Amino acid sequence: MDTEQIRALLKQVFDPELGVNIVDLGLVYDIRNDSGDVRIRMTLTTPGCPMHDTIAGGAERILSGQPGIRSVKVDVVWDPLWSPSMMSEEAKEHLGYF
Repeated sequence: MDTEQIRALLKQVFDPELGVNIVDLGLVYDIRNDSGDVRIRMTLTTPGCPMHDTIAGGAERILSGQPGIRSVKVDVVWDPLWSPSMMSEEAKEHLGYF
């Protein structure tokens, strides 16, 4: 499975407070697939986000068990800090951010 296929699966994981997927929110910083061992480097909208486990766990669950994926590790990082400028145009439009 290539990184674009993984990215497409991650679009099924939504921030429950904002109703936008984590890819369009700009939360996914890096995707690596080393022979089926997938590592996701991502952030959240705020360091104290109460949805931390829900969002990071959702990313892990959506990828686990997919063909060609042996293991999944999600690293939540705070550098760089997330900002609204990282959102896709679709996310900005959905949230009325202009």
